[in-house]
Amino acid sequence: MTEKVNIIIADDHQMVIDGLKSMLASDGRYVVVAEAGNGQIAYEHISADPGHFSILLTDISMPLLTGTQLCRMVKSGYPHIQVLILSMYNNAAAVKEAVMAEADGYILKNSGRKELLQALHRIADGGTYFSQDIVPIIYNQYQKQKVQDEQLSRLTAREKEVLSLIVKEMTSEEIADKLFISKKTVDNHRQNLLEKTHSKSTVGLVKFAIKTGLE
Repeated sequence: MTEKVNIIIADDHQMVIDGLKSMLASDGRYVVVAEAGNGQIAYEHISADPGHFSILLTDISMPLLTGTQLCRMVKSGYPHIQVLILSMYNNAAAVKEAVMAEADGYILKNSGRKELLQALHRIADGGTYFSQDIVPIIYNQYQKQKVQDEQLSRLTAREKEVLSLIVKEMTSEEIADKLFISKKTVDNHRQNLLEKTHSKSTVGLVKFAIKTGLE
């Protein structure tokens, strides 16, 4: 007999919770053992008896604790619990946030029962599942990060140091004083940074630093 999988559902809309429970009712493998109207209550349920839960099925947008905040906390304290995020958002920022929170899956709320069960089966068996609409976003994010990492790797340690001070809005004179180098040397570093990052101005350098996480 297939082992039962205990699920906790977190969503601030009762209608969504009821709909999910209805979709899962016909599959004997999954048992909804708890529900919560916000992330804080969900985390309290889990932390009170973490061994009781196998999967957290959570909305991404909730009061008190968002789905990604909840996911991050659960993964940090109770890594055995798999997390499937349900969301209306298919934008890069939301997906990246979920991936960074170590979610095991991400599907859109307009997905049907078939995809929900497919995702749960994959996750319950130790895998991951991301909707087909989400996969290109993850790939594009990976490609973008790869390009940024390559750009950052072309900078010398001193250039990175100068760039971090530029982000702090320090003038060339102030940077020179802080690093015990001449203003001319700082200006040379500035020019090299503009060329290497394909920036046209200091604003471009700041944007580059933010995108690559150098700030």
